[in-house]
Amino acid sequence: MKKIILSLVVVTTLSLTSCKKETPESTEPVEAAAEASAASNTFKVDATKSSIEWVGTKPAGKHNGTISLSAGELSLNNGKVESGKFTIDMNTITVLDLKAGDGKEDLEGHLKGLGKEEDADHFFNTKKFPEGTFEITSVETVDAKTTVNGNLTLKGITKPVSFPATIAVDGNNLTLSSESFKINRTLWGVNYASKSIFDNLKDKFVDDEIELKVTVTATK
Repeated sequence: MKKIILSLVVVTTLSLTSCKKETPESTEPVEAAAEASAASNTFKVDATKSSIEWVGTKPAGKHNGTISLSAGELSLNNGKVESGKFTIDMNTITVLDLKAGDGKEDLEGHLKGLGKEEDADHFFNTKKFPEGTFEITSVETVDAKTTVNGNLTLKGITKPVSFPATIAVDGNNLTLSSESFKINRTLWGVNYASKSIFDNLKDKFVDDEIELKVTVTATK
């Protein structure tokens, strides 16, 4: 009887570990976004002064660049942000560490999924998903440290994200500047060259975590 039970445990363990190539899913629930109150003031995002900086790493080095915001707004009540939503223009993915003719266009095209049709979903597949969004669900300040909580949607997948930020209001201008923070790209189905998804990559992998820094400027 003990041998039978032991065999079942071994089989179950092997079955679970063989599922490595499935995209991991967050176990955290996605909270409903907060709504602006009647007493709030609305600040419109200035797309020309707002962007997301990104850094992607791999054993051979790293690449960095920016993604622009195309629209958005923040609602302020009694000097505090109570809600907000930004639209991310995924077609503006730009690589900054490479020069034109030195692989810059190829990498930008790969990230956007503009090459071969079978490669379109390697990263962000901008033909199918030209926009992403970030919706603020709450802003918390504890011991003078502010944390922005919200829902990030990329490739049609929504997951919760939190990051430390500084929010400042000067008359009709509002700025939100995050500290650098990281997200696991595979939670949004960005699986290309991920060791947690694919076997036998050796040193030909790209790290799952992407480093981001958000800068938003908005006017009343």
